[in-house]
Amino acid sequence: MDKNLFIQAIGKFLLGVVILGLLIFLPAGSLSYWQGWLFMGILFVPMFVAGLVMMAKNPELLRKRLNAKEEEKEQKHVVALSGLVFIAVFLVAGFNWRYQWILLPDWAVWVSALLFLACYLLYAEVLRENTYLSRTIEVQENQKVIDTGLYGIVRHPMYSATTLLFLSMPLVLASPISFAIMLLYIPLIAKRIRNEEKVLEEGLAGYKEYKTRVKYKVIPFIW
Repeated sequence: MDKNLFIQAIGKFLLGVVILGLLIFLPAGSLSYWQGWLFMGILFVPMFVAGLVMMAKNPELLRKRLNAKEEEKEQKHVVALSGLVFIAVFLVAGFNWRYQWILLPDWAVWVSALLFLACYLLYAEVLRENTYLSRTIEVQENQKVIDTGLYGIVRHPMYSATTLLFLSMPLVLASPISFAIMLLYIPLIAKRIRNEEKVLEEGLAGYKEYKTRVKYKVIPFIW
């Protein structure tokens, strides 16, 4: 086991738990916000398990997923704006629960939690199919075009999974207002995809041909 990688992974995991907990529960003004605990559970428990699996079976993929420093100038802007959207989503969800503005019924929260977990499984399958996936836009050494499995249906199944995952987050938190804010993520991810495809076309052999075979980016027959 790579001790340094393990320490880095655990450190980022714990930092994420603390920061997200503060963003959700401080504006809520109470630890009784059960939807917040539900969200924390379905987010971080699978994340912890996935991290252990990657640590054991594919530490290089885990190292790539931990690297969030973008080199592309355009992507830095997208990441920064996306971060602001997420912060607003969590803060508003907490205030929404605190002041009881508009709360989703419990059944909608649980259905959204199931959708979130289903998207998590889809995301895990994408990671299994494509070991080149990093959190930054880049062409890696010896990288090849993946065109099987989910990549034979859409060119960016990771964004298919994460977009649905992110849209379900505010619903798990019972906040339709936060859901409206999260819709701002869609044009941001569209911009990210445009830039990513430009980088891949320029640096990854066979990607242009792959685009002609698989026509849809994120949603089959739509986008």
